[in-house]
Amino acid sequence: MTTVVLVHGAFADSASWNGVIERLLADGTTVVAPPNHLRGLSNDAAYLKSFVKSIEGPVLLVGHSYGGAVISAAAAELPQVVGLVYIAAFVPEKGESLGSISAGFPETPFGAAIRPSTYPLPDGTDATEVHLDYASYPEVFAADLPASLTKVLAVGQRPIAVLGLEEALAVEPAWKNLPSWDLVATQDNAIHPEAQRSMAKRAGATTIEVAASHAVAVSQPDAVTGLIRQALAG
Repeated sequence: MTTVVLVHGAFADSASWNGVIERLLADGTTVVAPPNHLRGLSNDAAYLKSFVKSIEGPVLLVGHSYGGAVISAAAAELPQVVGLVYIAAFVPEKGESLGSISAGFPETPFGAAIRPSTYPLPDGTDATEVHLDYASYPEVFAADLPASLTKVLAVGQRPIAVLGLEEALAVEPAWKNLPSWDLVATQDNAIHPEAQRSMAKRAGATTIEVAASHAVAVSQPDAVTGLIRQALAG
């Protein structure tokens, strides 16, 4: 049986998959949602590779947002991965970063909403991470969810190291050799929908479009689960 591995992106955590997890479990699907450390693309991909290697049998990787870049990097060296599913995600080419991809498309409210802070490194120096301004979080991330919920999500968001936004993909992406599926969120204010369409087309992904915010896994878990089911059947 194929195990579905759900990889969250920045400004969220594994709980963002809860609605999808409930539906996959009801199907009898084996599913896990490991933490994404959000410390840098190569670091996060290395962790995911280690995690997936502990799983017996074939694996379907599903990435949301920044998680799409992580699965693209990690799966390149994981022969047990049988497919990739991108949910409102980055699908980078070798040499591209999240920042360089976004720069090629119309600006979204994301840039004005990021707020920096620092965190300590093991060598005693500091590095910079960013989170979304709490007041701007609903518009940027989850405009199709109730305000009562977006306030909670904003408080619980996980910041991402700036390195995660700036580090270029250093390997040939796994989508070049694996079948892929892509959900484009047409009301996304974090990753421009045209960027999502362009990346999905370049990857040759089987693509659906959903009128949803960046938090589509939370607002429309049926649509997300449906695409994962398609990938499992494929």
